Amino acid sequence: MTIENLVEIKDLNFSYDKRPVLKGVNMTMPRGKVIAIMGGSGCGKTTLLRLIGGSVTPSSGYVKVANQVVHELSRNELFRLRRKMSMLFQFGALFTDLSVFDNVAFQMREHTDLPESVIRDLVLMKLHSVGLRGAHNLMPGELSGGMARRVALARSIALDPMLVMYDEPFAGLDPISLSVIGNLIRRLTDALGMTSIVVTHDVHQSLAIVDYVYFISEGVIAAHGTPEEVEKSVSPFVHQFVHSEVDGPVPFHFPADTYATDLNLENSVA
Repeated sequence: MTIENLVEIKDLNFSYDKRPVLKGVNMTMPRGKVIAIMGGSGCGKTTLLRLIGGSVTPSSGYVKVANQVVHELSRNELFRLRRKMSMLFQFGALFTDLSVFDNVAFQMREHTDLPESVIRDLVLMKLHSVGLRGAHNLMPGELSGGMARRVALARSIALDPMLVMYDEPFAGLDPISLSVIGNLIRRLTDALGMTSIVVTHDVHQSLAIVDYVYFISEGVIAAHGTPEEVEKSVSPFVHQFVHSEVDGPVPFHFPADTYATDLNLENSVA
């Protein structure tokens, strides 16, 4: 049985001014799966999320979400699609002047006509799913980094989206919080039947929870596969990334003249 692809990216090109960022990218992301996008800083991972969400428009090619070409949608059509999508920002991006409860309730109050009694039950249900029902009266400034990330996760699933995008969800977390967030992403994806796209540098945590991995390097898909295929990959780039090697296809030294030339040693007398 063929699994329907929620997100399809075809021959995607994107540039900032004249600087190419993504070059001929092709991806498919099935419903109900966790997909990781990995690569070095500045390779275009977050830009890819912005293209999926319709914040920027491709130079050529397309991003299709739920069989709709995102950049061809009208403003109203795009907003309707975005209500079925959600984003977990790198450091949570909670509203600092709202309580934990009100942060999670925000979307429900903005985008639905549900009565407060129903919103209350739904908010507590979402917080319970991330283990923080008892923290509903706290303010963001009273939360640890890991707790804030979990509240942001509860907020991101407030309207039961079909797609959640995570921009570096593991950044800055201690090992326990990192494991908690990773397990929550996996468990909530399975429970809600949504698709999760995880942009991350954390190889080992990601490979433990995802179904498929795409590696981006210099704007192209350098490699892709299941976690098992990635761990066995003989690709020099994948091997360097997975094993955190200092030098390889991604060099340690920025391109420059030889060290001897810069130090004027080539013409010096021994």
